[in-house]
Amino acid sequence: MSNLIRLCSFLLLLLAIPLASALKLDVVAHQGWESKSKERCIRNFVAKDQLVVVTAIIDGARGDGQQLNMHIRDAVGNDYHKPKDVVGENRYAFTSHSDSAFDVCFENLIVGTSHHGTPPSRHVELDVDIGADAKDWSAIQADEKLKPVESELRRMEEIVAEIVSEMDYLRGREMKLRDTNESTNERVKWFAIGTMSILMALGAWQIVYLRAYFRSKHLI
Repeated sequence: MSNLIRLCSFLLLLLAIPLASALKLDVVAHQGWESKSKERCIRNFVAKDQLVVVTAIIDGARGDGQQLNMHIRDAVGNDYHKPKDVVGENRYAFTSHSDSAFDVCFENLIVGTSHHGTPPSRHVELDVDIGADAKDWSAIQADEKLKPVESELRRMEEIVAEIVSEMDYLRGREMKLRDTNESTNERVKWFAIGTMSILMALGAWQIVYLRAYFRSKHLI
């Protein structure tokens, strides 16, 4: 009975995942010659060959003295999208090239005449869907003529498969880290043994040398 309750709780949690609200942030505008450090970036992790859909809703309008640029890139140097002067609702999809973190960055530039006083800003609502959550299940349901329950079970099955795959990935990483740790400990142990052996040999040689020296001087 307790296992059934835990399973139901887990399924309810999976159903609640897509209902999470989008991330909201304000991107303050700056002059184009200023440093890139004013980029606002949101980071997430993705496995190789996973579908990612980035949805960004930006307020304002083109020609209002601001230009908000986006840049979607990963930590190993892959550029996926780099749109300029983004307003309204925009959706960008890509398939990851490697297991790595990826960033969704925003940069807001002041264009036209110089601005004095408090710099303007653009409000951004960002939603990032990865894997099963990134698929259009309504279209899949219509194409394959699935019932709503069947479509939801398919989605949950893919989510569970992604969780299992991620756990396998983490287990593999843990095994590599453990092997590295054991190898490092083994090297440190032999280094310590070698160091102690050299110190003991050096101490014995010093005793023998000093003893011979004192005997040659008839001190002992």
